[in-house]
Amino acid sequence: MLHIRTPLLLHPGLSTPARRIWLKLENLQPSGSFKLRGMGLLCTQALQQGKKKVVCPSGGNAGLATAVAAVALGLEACIIVPHTTPQATRDRITDTGAKLIVHGKVWDESNQLALELAQDAETEYVPAFDHPVLWQGHSSMIDEILEDCPQVDTVVTSVGGGGLLAGILTGLQRHGRNDCRIIACETAGAASFAAALKAGHPVRLPEINTVASSLGASQVAAWPVEHIQGFPYQSVVLSDAEAIMGVVRYADDLRQLVEPACGVSLAIAYLDHPSIADAHDVVIVVCGGVSISAQKVVEWAAADQ
Repeated sequence: MLHIRTPLLLHPGLSTPARRIWLKLENLQPSGSFKLRGMGLLCTQALQQGKKKVVCPSGGNAGLATAVAAVALGLEACIIVPHTTPQATRDRITDTGAKLIVHGKVWDESNQLALELAQDAETEYVPAFDHPVLWQGHSSMIDEILEDCPQVDTVVTSVGGGGLLAGILTGLQRHGRNDCRIIACETAGAASFAAALKAGHPVRLPEINTVASSLGASQVAAWPVEHIQGFPYQSVVLSDAEAIMGVVRYADDLRQLVEPACGVSLAIAYLDHPSIADAHDVVIVVCGGVSISAQKVVEWAAADQ
């Protein structure tokens, strides 16, 4: 097992006698995000199948998680990122020993090259979010949440491509917890899940325009769009400013840095959002993110003064 069992902490400042706010600290994974759960499982299975190399197209978090997992397993790793990926994130990937290729203006172009490079029998293509093995790996966090907080009635999660959401749904289904409410959070400039729910199927956004770059999947996976219908749920779309507020407040409270893609979920608690008004035990998945710096948080906090 390449991922760690992360803590589930009660947030004392946001909790009340009637409603407890719990934080599932996936930002503490060795790769900095929940992605290591799924990427670790997929890379492990690839090794067992005799693969020698993995190729992953990523804006950052999936690529770093794949690199960490592959190097730990002795696999060769090639991570392909678009030119929009910050230099600091690129450096973190190369620091693992993985090969990094910068290709394309957007993730779709990086993905096309990855598919071309993964044609031989010894290479495994590792998608960023749309794969059942990834969802199975991500679902392990639900096992931990239910062990630590069996009374949970609401899970708050960010949605980019839908991989984390699919893992949460998979885990809850496995435990027969279809009564648990799901709050699916996005920013207005990357609300592909909300658009899919409205249309009844995944649709491609014409553009992505958000500071929460890790949510920037122009089209979500189909499976979570269909299977969330088996749960009580609400889709919540917040502004970039609200997502940044979540990042800044969380940094003040926990002394930890997360991306705006994570801050949008934290904002649900900080805003006392109506979606959790009648909840008693709320778990917010602090999904993490590596494309963040203390300097960014300082700038955002100053701009809010």
